[in-house]
Amino acid sequence: MTDGSRTNTSAAASAVAPAGSQPVRTVLLRNVALWGCWRRENPDLPSVVDVIAPIADSAIVEPGCSLDAAHAPADAPLEIDCTGTVLVPGFADPHVHFRDPGQTAKETMVTGCAAAVSGGYTSVLIMPNTVPALDGARIDPADPRAKELHGYASSIDYLEHYEQANGVTLPVRYALCAAASRDREGGVASSLDDWRHALAATGEPGFAHPVIAVSDDGAAVPDALLDAVARMCLEADVPFIDHCEHHDAGVMNEGAVSRRLGVPGIPEATETTIIARDIELARRTGCHVHLQHVSCAASFDLIRRAKDDGLPVTCETAPHYLALDDTAVERLGTMAKMNPPLRSEENKLATRKAVADGTVDLIATDHAPHTAEEKAQGLLKAPNGIIGLEAAYGVCRDVLVNGGYISSDRLVQLMSVGPSLVMHNPVSAVAPADLTAPAQPGGKPVLDLTRLATGSDASSAFHYLRGGTDYAAGAACDANPRDYTLINMHREWTVDPAQFRSKARNTPYAGMRLTGRPVATLVGGRIVFSRI
Repeated sequence: MTDGSRTNTSAAASAVAPAGSQPVRTVLLRNVALWGCWRRENPDLPSVVDVIAPIADSAIVEPGCSLDAAHAPADAPLEIDCTGTVLVPGFADPHVHFRDPGQTAKETMVTGCAAAVSGGYTSVLIMPNTVPALDGARIDPADPRAKELHGYASSIDYLEHYEQANGVTLPVRYALCAAASRDREGGVASSLDDWRHALAATGEPGFAHPVIAVSDDGAAVPDALLDAVARMCLEADVPFIDHCEHHDAGVMNEGAVSRRLGVPGIPEATETTIIARDIELARRTGCHVHLQHVSCAASFDLIRRAKDDGLPVTCETAPHYLALDDTAVERLGTMAKMNPPLRSEENKLATRKAVADGTVDLIATDHAPHTAEEKAQGLLKAPNGIIGLEAAYGVCRDVLVNGGYISSDRLVQLMSVGPSLVMHNPVSAVAPADLTAPAQPGGKPVLDLTRLATGSDASSAFHYLRGGTDYAAGAACDANPRDYTLINMHREWTVDPAQFRSKARNTPYAGMRLTGRPVATLVGGRIVFSRI
């Protein structure tokens, strides 16, 4: 891909705007390949197009790249040769921790969302372990935690109005996961009446960032609450997402490495026991159970049997369980400490096999930021978790595609289509009717997103879409949100945490040399992040 070649081509010029308004700045992206699955579904689609894309006023642009204002003045048409890139449906991640409210030393909604679009993600699901938790319960103004909510009654309502409260525009669509238990303490189930107003389908009209799932992620839901949580999920018509692992002691996988290091181990049964329990819940109640961060061969065997039985069970794994095993703890210390822990090499290979044979429905990052001070406490005291959004595609491509397990098209399905289906989010597509005649004789068909863009660049612009309904605007949409990721399949890069958009740096991938990287993220048809 050639970065920065400019022409005065009229197709790349700023779009005509209504009188009295500023023109929308656009870019012409030449020679963009379309995702292979779109073309297999519709043989009339060309393999390569030119893309005219509007640039959001609030777009995050890496310094020195072609869309950097210092290199591309607003009144200058811009054309970039994007040979080697592929336009795919936007990545989605149903498992992120943005720590806001309550733990903003680790991450904020601003830095977490910036990390998401930097990694090619257009949609994320916020886990409920905020402070206060996302249980919808009203917080007494005298409660010390109330100061985190900027005057809003609960964490759910605060995150719904985050942009207005903080004077920011967040670049990614996000939805919320309600806590399964009150304040995530595992004592009593949360009350549906406390968060019913935030449901996408039946809640308050115009709720921009709805509750679309229930979980106590960070901890498995206790046995005593399971049936009550399942009933709540069935009534709300949302999946139960469970942290399918429970242990009271241990810091890493139980095995030869833990014995060499002299630290307490965590056996595989801490995961398989919860998975077997949750599968029986799905069998008994019919509740859709989604199993998080699965890491063991025995767990995948249980899930295969559940799927063969036609049970409403889906599962995810994470990039670190595909790329690393417990020997990484010897090399990387707390940067490789997580929950569930990195397992044996045999389990790592079994996880790759489960992706290849279709047992795994999606790949989620479990993006879990922590401060450097926390991670410096040593294996026994440091918290579990790593950040994953900004390196996920490159790591998975290196392991799964370059490793011969799956195709590059299948990887996109695992990072985009699979997560979107679990989140009930429409998957973006490109159809022949979206294309116009070439801008120049002999040129490529044009995907002109200035006429197809569905987003705007204002507060709560990138509201969550579910089931083809635009809940922020309260009106039907065409079920094609125009959320895309542009990937440079050949771009070589080295993981440098200092360059991350996340506030945190706790990654085991520092220094890893990868090939393939998202170079632009488009939400609602508008470029919200670019490194091209």
